[in-house]
Amino acid sequence: MKVLRTLLIILGIFGLIGVRMVEESLFYDPFLNYFHTADKNAPFPDFEWAKLIVNYIFRFSLNLILSALVVHLVFKNKEWTMQAVVLILLVFAITYPIYLYCIHTKFEIGYLFSFYMRRFVIQPLTLLLIIPLFYYRKQLLKKVRN
Repeated sequence: MKVLRTLLIILGIFGLIGVRMVEESLFYDPFLNYFHTADKNAPFPDFEWAKLIVNYIFRFSLNLILSALVVHLVFKNKEWTMQAVVLILLVFAITYPIYLYCIHTKFEIGYLFSFYMRRFVIQPLTLLLIIPLFYYRKQLLKKVRN
């Protein structure tokens, strides 16, 4: 069972990597090239609001499902998995409107600020914080029980 669990964790991580690898073909995101050029003076791309919003939510949903799978397989705790989902949703609920505002103002709030807000929206960065947090929590609980 441990081998299967490890393989599923690896599969979940490769799923997250896969979302990133196929981003250009799977998602509508006119800001991919804008940020890849790393030129804050590049022309602001034309885009469709509705299509952009739906695609960001779709991408976030894929990342959320895969992240929840990884957390659940690593810690084998449904309550912690739900807490991870809530934390990820909370971060998204905060960063997504801020990023949409950045787009609305054509990144006048700051190029780098907008870049990093976008990262929290399209990448599973919160997972990178949750795994060590929950691991630390697990170690603390072991100490308390001993």
